[in-house]
Amino acid sequence: MLRQIASKPVEYVEAQMLEERRLAVLQAIVSDYVATHEAVGSKALVDRHQLGVSPATIRNDMAALEEEGYITAPHTSAGRIPTDLGYRMFVDQISQVKPLSAAERKGIDRFLSDAVDLDDIMTLTVRLLAQLTKQVAVVQYPSLSRSQVRRIELIPLNEHRLMIMLIVDSGRVEQRIVECSVPIDEVLLADLRARLSVAISDQPFSSVPQRIEDLEQSFNTENRPLVRAVIVEILETVTAKLDERVVLGGASNLARYNEDFPMTIQPVLEALEEQVVLLRLLGEVGTETKLSVRIGHENQVEGLNSTSIVTSHYAKESTPVASLGVIGPTNMDYVNSMSTVQAVAQYVSRFLSDE
Repeated sequence: MLRQIASKPVEYVEAQMLEERRLAVLQAIVSDYVATHEAVGSKALVDRHQLGVSPATIRNDMAALEEEGYITAPHTSAGRIPTDLGYRMFVDQISQVKPLSAAERKGIDRFLSDAVDLDDIMTLTVRLLAQLTKQVAVVQYPSLSRSQVRRIELIPLNEHRLMIMLIVDSGRVEQRIVECSVPIDEVLLADLRARLSVAISDQPFSSVPQRIEDLEQSFNTENRPLVRAVIVEILETVTAKLDERVVLGGASNLARYNEDFPMTIQPVLEALEEQVVLLRLLGEVGTETKLSVRIGHENQVEGLNSTSIVTSHYAKESTPVASLGVIGPTNMDYVNSMSTVQAVAQYVSRFLSDE
């Protein structure tokens, strides 16, 4: 808790009551500061919250919280604001994320029900997160490294060109164009499609290279150039860094919080422009802990240590495939952001699992 608790029974009870009261004071300060973006004084706490103690006691509690590093005085203001440590304590005390109301859940369901494919669901999800939280939203496409090939299609476009389509179990579709030096033989193409289907359908992406490495040798010499060209494109598809696909939305929301950043939002905007940064942020979400909140200097990315990031993985049939989340100032509405991110992740998971 906030301080060492004595071991004797009476002292323990008194100390625990003191800790609980100071925690209530801290929670009230965080709630008020998130709502008003203004430093919170003892008088405001007395007026707005039923803390059950005198103003003098609250001032003593605030002094103790400041000494322990949970709140601080901005400039010469008489009020106090939470520190990163104070926000962390606040978030850690949220034992259960508040569920969204029936109306809110219905609104999310209606909004996402318009999606017809994976691209739609990614675009709609990032828009929805940004609208509901008033933060920057970021959504990662499902990871191919955790996916399986549902099926493969070889589609002739003209006499010398064909399209390879790899349909993934997450709904993701990867396309490649193959230029052929000789006219495409329909019989050969059908044979190749059939053999590829047997080799890689319902197989994880990681096993594809091994399963098709000797396929070329099973064809006649005169047919191998086309077979080789198709295999090369498939291998490039399954080994390329295709996980580096992130959708970002709501960056203009940062303008609402310009005064909440210590100096300027420019470093934040610059960091958000880097795909590798966004992938790193989302990749840090472990599969063991579904909902993650990183506050202020807990973010190691340069330019984002004045922000808080709420993220969650989403899954296909209980298997995590990627992550989504929101990024905003440290005085964001954590309760709303956490419940929204968790709820939207559940809806995306349901969409993928129903595919």
